[in-house]
Amino acid sequence: MAARSDLAGSLRSLDGASYGRYKSLSGSWSVGGRRSGAELDPSTAVQLEVLRVQADPFAPPSRVRLTLSDAGIPADLVADPDRRRALAGFLLRGLRRALRGTPVHVDAGGPEVLDRTAGTVDSDGVVSVEVGVPFPGPKRRILGREAATLLAETLPAAAREALCWSSVDQAAARAFVETVEDAVALRAALAERGLVAFVADGAVLPRRSGVDDRPLDGATPFSGPSSLQVTLPTPHAGEVTGLGVPEGVTLIVGGGYHGKSTLLRAIEAGVYDHVPGDGREQVVTRPDAVKLRAEDGRAVIHDDVSAFVAHLPSGEPTDDFSTTNASGSTSQAASTVEAVEAGADVLLIDEDTSATNMMIRDARMQQLIATEPLVPFVERVRPLHAEHGVSTVLVMGGSGDYLGVADTVIMMDAYRASDVTARAHEIAAAGPSRTVEHTGFPAVTPRVVDPASLDPTAKGKRRVTARGADKLSFGEDDIDLSAVEQITDRSQVAGIGRALALLGDHVLDGTITLAEGLDLLDAELDRRGLEALLDGRSEDLARPRRHEIAAALNRLRSMRLRRT
Repeated sequence: MAARSDLAGSLRSLDGASYGRYKSLSGSWSVGGRRSGAELDPSTAVQLEVLRVQADPFAPPSRVRLTLSDAGIPADLVADPDRRRALAGFLLRGLRRALRGTPVHVDAGGPEVLDRTAGTVDSDGVVSVEVGVPFPGPKRRILGREAATLLAETLPAAAREALCWSSVDQAAARAFVETVEDAVALRAALAERGLVAFVADGAVLPRRSGVDDRPLDGATPFSGPSSLQVTLPTPHAGEVTGLGVPEGVTLIVGGGYHGKSTLLRAIEAGVYDHVPGDGREQVVTRPDAVKLRAEDGRAVIHDDVSAFVAHLPSGEPTDDFSTTNASGSTSQAASTVEAVEAGADVLLIDEDTSATNMMIRDARMQQLIATEPLVPFVERVRPLHAEHGVSTVLVMGGSGDYLGVADTVIMMDAYRASDVTARAHEIAAAGPSRTVEHTGFPAVTPRVVDPASLDPTAKGKRRVTARGADKLSFGEDDIDLSAVEQITDRSQVAGIGRALALLGDHVLDGTITLAEGLDLLDAELDRRGLEALLDGRSEDLARPRRHEIAAALNRLRSMRLRRT
């Protein structure tokens, strides 16, 4: 259907009509272009498509797509998916600034540069953004003139200002794309160098607060120890030098408030690319690194936790364990084996958010309590790497038992890092030492999900709704994601929900394992992008990792599965 051209006139004609008449706007419009005589020059117009009209003024905003088919984007900036993702992120942030002070919502995200349905640039340079627009009509009567100004003037003007190459800060756009491309290159170099993470010298790691992810003003720039210094190549910044965190078992130690957890949080955020000026642009981590923590009260469904729970007083098996209300230690044990099952090759753990009895059992406690069901992580951390190739980075300030099992020990002192591995091993060798009670790490048993249990239907309707960045409503269940710390924002939670629905509808068949299903899902997302999750809908989604999808699935209380 051809795009209509008089959006402003149509809106003014609706002035005072009932709110439902806004539905007549559905479809495409050419707006904001230059006129040649009485005709609109289509090459200069913004195509505005009304995708969804809200039912009333109090419903979620209407959904509008803006497309510029001739944005003038240089061909080199759309040459590969990473460049297109980065450029889309830059343009979205510019559009958000251009529309500041208006009621329009632009899902540009935070410091992470993710694939988002809110903004795309294709290989031909076509720019498309989707925004939330509350159509004006507070008394359920259309405010036609106000709507005409917003839709036919403000939106297209902002689009041409923020999305056209001739209007944007071109140097800043290129710097944004190059920053992302450098991070991608750094991350790609980690495995071949035997590293799990890299923290560039000069990086700014501290954040302003727990709710403000901007870099802390006046923070001490990071500087790594010379003994762990590596230099990695990038396509734009040249060779970059910094701390290389090696494979194996790495401890981050130091006194309270000296930067241990700050370093770990930067490493956990390094699975994503970051915007210029974030301070962590050159902090990168292997893509399959997973942060773990204790989580009182979560459900555990048919997990093999025998690596950490050797036996139970009740005699119940621990290699096929379920509970609706896990303790801190049991939840952390379950999350560990679930992460390995989903393909994690690096585990990130902070003692501050861990269950103490899951992490340690010292020599004195061994003497006092002879029959302890729990196997502390200190006994499993080395075989986890030796037998399964899974490295661990631990923040540890309270247990010296880990000094003897660590390959690398990094001390943080007033936010400055030093290599104290040799001294830590000397201290560990001098004793006293604990008795090793368990060896090895059992193979993680694959599980098969019943796809029918991933049904998002509730009261006859599909219910997949993100409730902020820490809760997902899925069918009859509300999934608590507050302990899944690498989720970035609400749009990623929405993407997780759609991914669970896709797994249940089209990927899992009751015979393949959960890990195999995640492999197929990743392949589909790589092939089709976020379109694979939309299924004809229009909403703000950001691409989730397989690990956060698996974490949500493992917290879905209605999930049914069996062990192979």
